[in-house]
Amino acid sequence: MRPKKLQGADREAALAQLAAAGWMHDATRDAVAKDFRFTDFSAAFGWMTRVALEAEKLDHHPEWLNVYNRVEVVLTTHDVKGLTVLDLDLARAMDRFAA
Repeated sequence: MRPKKLQGADREAALAQLAAAGWMHDATRDAVAKDFRFTDFSAAFGWMTRVALEAEKLDHHPEWLNVYNRVEVVLTTHDVKGLTVLDLDLARAMDRFAA
């Protein structure tokens, strides 16, 4: 079963927490986005590999673009046309893996 779209106080708290970690809210898509920078392509690709394994566990996959040491990420849950706990979980994992 897919999670429900975040709403109300839970949504506002989640968006504030993500903003504090550098994530930007895209209201037109109800998505969050962040650019990650790494020392080189190998570091970026290694991070993407770790994220891909986590995404498979969650059955929730990011929209992303990799150019050399930079990875641009957008997270939203397409099934509900907005943010869910899956987006929060994957964003937190991305931040952990990038630290």
